[in-house]
Amino acid sequence: MSAESAESAAGPSPVVVAVLPGQHPEVLQTAGALAKRLAAPLVCAYVDEASYLVEWDPERSAHRLSLHPDTDNDEIRATTQELRSTIEASCGGLGIDWSLRTLAGDPARAIGRLATETNALMIVVGTPEPGLGHRISAALNGSVAAWLSHHQEHPILIVPAAGK
Repeated sequence: MSAESAESAAGPSPVVVAVLPGQHPEVLQTAGALAKRLAAPLVCAYVDEASYLVEWDPERSAHRLSLHPDTDNDEIRATTQELRSTIEASCGGLGIDWSLRTLAGDPARAIGRLATETNALMIVVGTPEPGLGHRISAALNGSVAAWLSHHQEHPILIVPAAGK
């Protein structure tokens, strides 16, 4: 199937952006402006690192199990609602179609799978947040942007926080 027929069957290819609660606003603002300029939908991807992927089915959704099943659903719902509000505040006035997907597992791999599944035009990620906790996490888990840049065939835009 050609790229054109794949695009017309599933809609236009999106811009995929990694989102986190408390993330610096430049990431969503940049991704939203880029999606508008490219006339593409914006797919916002939140990865629940406290879950792990047990089955991947691109036609449906990922099936996941929580590492903390007692608190999982309420926390995910609260986080999802917070992210929806943040996305609406940043992108609602741009006149673009956007959606939020909650994924499971390793953030870099989950975002990479989503980009492949949606035939993304581009992946947008932010730089790590400042602070010792974030630096330790990046050192132990690796950088999402670095992993994607080595294992992805889609272009990647890394958005630094203002004032860095």
